[in-house]
Amino acid sequence: MELYIIRHGQSSNNALEDSRNRECDPPLTELGQRQAEIVAQHLATGTRLAPWKEKISGQRGYGITQIYCSAMQRALHTAQYIGQALDLAPQVWVDVHERGGIFLDHGDNGGVVGYPGKTRAEILAEFPNYVLPETITEQGWWRQQGEEDMAAFDERTARVAEVLRQWAASDEQIAIVSHGAFVNHLLKVLFNQPPGHELYYFHLNTGISWIAFHSNGRRLDVEYINRVSHLPVELAS
Repeated sequence: MELYIIRHGQSSNNALEDSRNRECDPPLTELGQRQAEIVAQHLATGTRLAPWKEKISGQRGYGITQIYCSAMQRALHTAQYIGQALDLAPQVWVDVHERGGIFLDHGDNGGVVGYPGKTRAEILAEFPNYVLPETITEQGWWRQQGEEDMAAFDERTARVAEVLRQWAASDEQIAIVSHGAFVNHLLKVLFNQPPGHELYYFHLNTGISWIAFHSNGRRLDVEYINRVSHLPVELAS
């Protein structure tokens, strides 16, 4: 199995100068939409290989067979562009959402408050061809009263890593549209590295990481991390 991990396009929170104005489930900015369009076309018609290998292989496009994304708005929208370019229906994988879940810190006026996220009907109204798990209901998908703690984050990331290892022997080419902090944590789990802050796998918006799984699910070939050659320099964020 080959895995392409893609960070979503720029969100309105990413573009904020003052984090106190953040939204709990921000949309893509105009720049983020443009980034999503570009990465989608790149995945459909570009090359996944390093430039020096391009002359050897005539393959165009990444050959992706399945797309997964989180239920957060910025990932849903980024996956929409990719799905349209590849003629694939994105599948929502709740566990690949960003660290913390959907919440806002209202400070002294109310503390940290959790929000439910988009409901099943809201997602399907905007993304009618998406495949949703049964856990997304009319009450939304984020059911915690506040912010996800680190123990829950660790457990969730380990679940995702274990599923990927179980898929290792397949011939699938899987794309996951996810989030910066989650991707960093997932890579550390897959690489059997400690989860601390001494090392961080940074991803720009729509940055791509390519990992090939051997059939035993334990050996990995890392082709590249945070590849953004598809983006013009002025559109990188």
